[in-house]
Amino acid sequence: MKKSSRRQFIKNIAGLAATTPFISCSKGPQKPPNIILLLTDDQRWDALGCAGNSIIQTPNIDALAGDGAMFTNAFVTTSICCTSRASIFSGQYARRHGIHGFSTSFTQNALNNTYPLLLKQAGYMTGFIGKWGVGNTMPESYFDYWKGILGQPKYEQTDPKGNYKHLTSIMGDQAEEFLNMQNNQAPFCLSISFKAPHVQDGDPRQFIYDPQYKDLYKDVTIPEPETADPQYYDSFPAFFKKDNEARRRWDIRFSTPEKYQNSVKGYYRLITGVDKVVERIMNTLKQNNLDQNTVIIYTGDNGFYLGEHGLAGKWYGHEESIRVPMIIHDPHLPKSQHGRKYSQMALNIDLAPTILDYAGLTIPEEMQGKSLKPVVSAKNPEWRTDFFYEHLFDHERIPKSEGVVTHKFKYLRYIEQNPIYEELYDLEKDPYEKNNLANNPKYSNKKLHLQNKCDQYTKSLL
Repeated sequence: MKKSSRRQFIKNIAGLAATTPFISCSKGPQKPPNIILLLTDDQRWDALGCAGNSIIQTPNIDALAGDGAMFTNAFVTTSICCTSRASIFSGQYARRHGIHGFSTSFTQNALNNTYPLLLKQAGYMTGFIGKWGVGNTMPESYFDYWKGILGQPKYEQTDPKGNYKHLTSIMGDQAEEFLNMQNNQAPFCLSISFKAPHVQDGDPRQFIYDPQYKDLYKDVTIPEPETADPQYYDSFPAFFKKDNEARRRWDIRFSTPEKYQNSVKGYYRLITGVDKVVERIMNTLKQNNLDQNTVIIYTGDNGFYLGEHGLAGKWYGHEESIRVPMIIHDPHLPKSQHGRKYSQMALNIDLAPTILDYAGLTIPEEMQGKSLKPVVSAKNPEWRTDFFYEHLFDHERIPKSEGVVTHKFKYLRYIEQNPIYEELYDLEKDPYEKNNLANNPKYSNKKLHLQNKCDQYTKSLL
């Protein structure tokens, strides 16, 4: 792993200051904003206090939303770590970037057109901390500060003296180290890719939180979701229920009331650990006089079933799996716009265009997302009314699917079946997706319209 010393890091900044047009001076142009992307792993949209969750404790993330903007309809276009992260870096749907599995890396050309490398080329200092998540190689040589990790790291770590330290806390240390190296000359972009609240696969404890949070939520009984009732899993077709990976993981995490309480509380404790790192980042920015010119984006790489529909994990097209938090904290926004909530459909493919837009760079034509900056700036731009969902990961226990999501309806189809199995939900009348209307004759025209829309997407997204 590449390591950056403080001396070498400052030397790099000094060299960049002599060449980049971004450097501000008393009479020169104002430096573009610094940008921090905070990406959690498997965090669903409603696992935040600011999203209406009255149990979870996330005061610092809530404050970001309170002083910034929150998108209440934010989604991923593919709900699995590797593909979603490739979409975040590239601003592209999976059908274009072609990364459907864990062993596929970016081509060199594709990597060159990710937001971190485009920013570096434009004079930004770039840092990356945490889970890289795309392929078996890491692009550490393209970053000024690199603490990236291949695969799924372990939560239980040790400090240089051999003392226990939770991974989330270590990532907080690294974030502070990076921010303390800045000297207010070149702008920077720091991407922090948390492991939390992802489970520790293969460990029976699953949600391995920092022991300092062990008593948090202990006196709370978390209500189970309506669709945890067995009738909803039983309503799935036979092919879906045959040795389904999401059902296997449900058995480990949620199959008894005790497992459910332990799992959800562990999940919440991991997110509270991330919230503490957010506090540390905000304090460090302020201490270094960086807070007034740093845009912070907080989001997740995909959602997560907490027992809904009798499932665990993600992958499928239900709201719990594809809907994520999305907060943009821009210190330049007027106070009259603080705390606003936006209903526009925000997607993971919008993150790269948004970051480039804040940096004042041209968004490449290859990017299929749209910048969210005009929305946050209250410019009311023309916006999408639907998006395409796809999940083509090759796994014998995860059926492949695709579909179209609108504000009012969701159409999904499992493409390996013959005939194709379809789902249709009226999201206004049925927000928990209890009633599949695909075979209801009253909705035949709506299904046909969305079928055609889905076909159009599959042909146009390459």
